[in-house]
Amino acid sequence: MLKVAITGNIAAGKSTVEGLLKDKGYKVLDTDDISHNLLKDDQAKQAIIATFSDLDILENGEISRAKLGKIIFVNEEYRKILESILHPLIREEINKHFNLHEKSEKIVFVSVPLLFEANFEPLFDKTVLIYADDEIRIKRLIARNNLNEEMARNRLGLQMSQDKKKPIVGYIIFNNGTLEDLACQVTDLERNLIPKI
Repeated sequence: MLKVAITGNIAAGKSTVEGLLKDKGYKVLDTDDISHNLLKDDQAKQAIIATFSDLDILENGEISRAKLGKIIFVNEEYRKILESILHPLIREEINKHFNLHEKSEKIVFVSVPLLFEANFEPLFDKTVLIYADDEIRIKRLIARNNLNEEMARNRLGLQMSQDKKKPIVGYIIFNNGTLEDLACQVTDLERNLIPKI
């Protein structure tokens, strides 16, 4: 079974690529979904609440993603602490995904925005970077998350540069154009991976 990581910086188009792969029948795990679900997991939830006990992160007794996000997007120390809680649990879920599909699938995909930042790349056989120009990503982020330009640029700056990732991935999909163009590149990716299994 070929284990393929889909990565890319914020607003590059990972979710769209995930959807195109799912439409083709592939099993795709999204680590963003895992992170969101872990906020409701008792073990992770209690650890996060204890860590952020002096801050307002709760809403109706549950961890508010919006409140937590406002903190970690401006405070690197808190972001690192949150990652130290979540990343080992995310790694466990990735391995469960592999074990679940090991005998039934030839290729499985995992979307990992922080693939290199979290040192998850050894888990995978192949890595694919979804790349979009910074100015395009800023416009998408402003429209999608209702941010101003300064906030959008700040979020872009929190991740490892796309240009540093380009030389260390196996495949790049450029997402500056249309959905049709993106779909063609996903098909090309499929053709490139299939001969290797």
